Amino acid sequence: MINCIIVDDEPLAATLLENHISKIDRLKLTGKAENALEAYKLLQHQSVDLMFLDIHMPHLNGIDFLKSLSQKPKTIFTTAYREFAIEGFELEAVDYLLKPITFERFFKSVERVLRNIDDLKDDFIILKTEGMHRKLSLADIIYIESQGNDIKITLSTTENFISKSKITDLELLLATKGFIRIHRSFIINTAFVTAFNNNEIHLGAYEIPVGRSYKQEFDHFISTFSKKRLL
Repeated sequence: MINCIIVDDEPLAATLLENHISKIDRLKLTGKAENALEAYKLLQHQSVDLMFLDIHMPHLNGIDFLKSLSQKPKTIFTTAYREFAIEGFELEAVDYLLKPITFERFFKSVERVLRNIDDLKDDFIILKTEGMHRKLSLADIIYIESQGNDIKITLSTTENFISKSKITDLELLLATKGFIRIHRSFIINTAFVTAFNNNEIHLGAYEIPVGRSYKQEFDHFISTFSKKRLL
């Protein structure tokens, strides 16, 4: 499921989007906001994969709001104004939909999001766990923890697996797949990062320490992360 929110101060436009969302099984509407401040509260208290964001709103417009976010969910702009399209795409928005939004145009935009997510889900590793060789989707792995001669894999599906593998082997294997090692005992999936400071990084409810000897790798990740998402 893809958790999404609607940020729009026009009730009719928001209702139309809600109706479109209800027709796609993989989309789950988890919240609605009438302005950027309400949207910010939603983003602070829940995991949001996709945001349908209006541009003209009171207090803070959609473009400035997206610029202000340190971690941006995938965003589809929804607006009646064409002139902001270029700036919207410069913010790496998935799409820019002009109101009134037909379901056909909406579906084409959402299908792009689904395809990108499915591309990642197609990538996997196979680990021996509990006497079985298991295929684990990289998109489901939140973090990997070294536990002596074993590793523990924590998944977004709430399952955990123990495997007799070396964390150094997985570090090399996953280095180009959106994973980084930030501690001698932890490798994280950067797609799940929700907050961080100099000492720890949050993956939703999980708090992972940053090891001193991995500070350089961590700083490089934060720098790259910020260049992509902080404007």
